[in-house]
Amino acid sequence: MARVNKVLIVGGGIGGLSLASGLRNRGIEVDLVEVKDEWTVYGVGIIQQCNVIRAMAQLGLVDRFLDAGFAYEGMGLYTSAGELLQMLPGARAAGPEYPANLGISRLALHKVLSSTAEEKGTRIRLGLTVEHLEQDANGVDVLFTDGTRGRYDLVVGADGLYSKVRTLLFGNELKPRYTGQSVFRHNFPRPPEIDHLVVFYGKNHNAGLCPLSKDLMYMFVTSAEPGNPRMPEDRLAELMRERLAEFGGILGRLRERITDPKQVVYKPMEVIFVPAPWYRGRVVLIGDAAHATTPHLSQGAGMAVEDAVVLSELLAEDAPVEVLLSRFMRRRYERCKFIVESSIQVGDGEMRGASQADRSAIVKKMMEVTAQPL
Repeated sequence: MARVNKVLIVGGGIGGLSLASGLRNRGIEVDLVEVKDEWTVYGVGIIQQCNVIRAMAQLGLVDRFLDAGFAYEGMGLYTSAGELLQMLPGARAAGPEYPANLGISRLALHKVLSSTAEEKGTRIRLGLTVEHLEQDANGVDVLFTDGTRGRYDLVVGADGLYSKVRTLLFGNELKPRYTGQSVFRHNFPRPPEIDHLVVFYGKNHNAGLCPLSKDLMYMFVTSAEPGNPRMPEDRLAELMRERLAEFGGILGRLRERITDPKQVVYKPMEVIFVPAPWYRGRVVLIGDAAHATTPHLSQGAGMAVEDAVVLSELLAEDAPVEVLLSRFMRRRYERCKFIVESSIQVGDGEMRGASQADRSAIVKKMMEVTAQPL
């Protein structure tokens, strides 16, 4: 009999909802609170590599997951003019019957995760989060922001980059850091030739196209933005076109179709990596609350889903919570550290004009590492 029978998950993003399904698969009672008053999803699309497809299979979500996105096998690396440098095949880590990679809209992914968590019996409450946590040897007493209370065997902070749970555990000294770069994103209709992830290396930018469905893809471009300036919302289309100026080929053609600033999603890149351990007593952090990274290696969400797989697997075991969380750290710390540091390395290289070969080598190493078992 597992010693953890009732869990509170704080945060209804990718990591929190994935964990809810994983725990419910094992018969563990789950409450999930989300600070937003209603489900809203920020962003356009997301790249899910072989390790995420494997993790979704382990969570029992893979069929719905694949049905909601666009499966593809590899990644093409191109010059800024659109000339092919190298094709990197993906690994079918989930098994030969599954694809190597998937592009999926953030809205479609959220619908898969939230509907599945609810169907499995997760009790979800929107519009509130935790106000105070008080632990003893046997559990955690929680005061919520609406004045209600609950008691849990474990509390999981999956509440993102600016995690309230992290602050309650570790104070205000652990704060996200702006890396010096930002990313612009925009959706487009998908032409037939964009049937894989297409990445273009410019002198100081990284841009690309990712298929999301039969009819949809998204474009991204990273750029150095010293000082983290506040971008005028009515100029986002113009500013994105400027960042794409060095690119030719399909990116150059699409660039001129970026005219509506409301269709551009702009986000500064911020990172945090919490020193080990990511827990205190019976409260633990996962996902961006513990290890937020940049999008250069497309692994931020993947690390959160992997956290959910490992933690739900361990919490089903009959062992003291301290032992289980210690084992969680041994399985997750170095892998997440590698992703965060390597992603930052790619971004720093872009800002100083690193070679295409340097960036490609990091991408290939990431693909090797993430294909390895959890």
